[in-house]
Amino acid sequence: MVNNIIKVLLLVVIIVLAYLVYDSVMTPVRFNKSVDKRNKAIIQNLIDIRSAQMAYKTINGRYMSSFDTLIDFLKDGNVPIVKIVPDPEDTTFTKTIRDTIGYIPVIDSLFGDRAGFNVAKLKHVPFTENELFSLDAGIVEKGGVDVNVFMATVPYKVYLNGLDEQMVINLIASKEQIEKFPGLKVGSMTEASTDGNWE
Repeated sequence: MVNNIIKVLLLVVIIVLAYLVYDSVMTPVRFNKSVDKRNKAIIQNLIDIRSAQMAYKTINGRYMSSFDTLIDFLKDGNVPIVKIVPDPEDTTFTKTIRDTIGYIPVIDSLFGDRAGFNVAKLKHVPFTENELFSLDAGIVEKGGVDVNVFMATVPYKVYLNGLDEQMVINLIASKEQIEKFPGLKVGSMTEASTDGNWE
């Protein structure tokens, strides 16, 4: 009788230990899957913000630091459709004529192939309640030339909220240790770059 009780207790202890070992292995795996899923959505938003900024700069000659203005531009702005043809008076066939043949809404030009794209959500960080991307724009001097720049960012602590707290702290610390931005960003306020830090 006592032997049977000991066997049952040992079996329970083995099952509990096996679960604890399994869980300790699976916790970082689950965390990394969740981070990857969130990163993918954030990166898509940052790519969309970059596309919107580049279209805005093409039309207006500068980047925009206000999401409201940028979103209004996407909703109401138009991009010219330009036809480039050879100059008929040029016998060397090196000169061209640029002819504007019409206009297309900016939103269709950039996001026309994305069914259900909601431009109003461009500024909202996925996986959060009401958090917004940080957006800035300005001018920096590079080699004696003024260059337009912009940057959109979101820290890990904002969009990884609700995941394993210690693992988020470790992820942030690993980026800060190598002096990298602890989150995702596109563009730069110090360099003439429109790259994302995931690229």
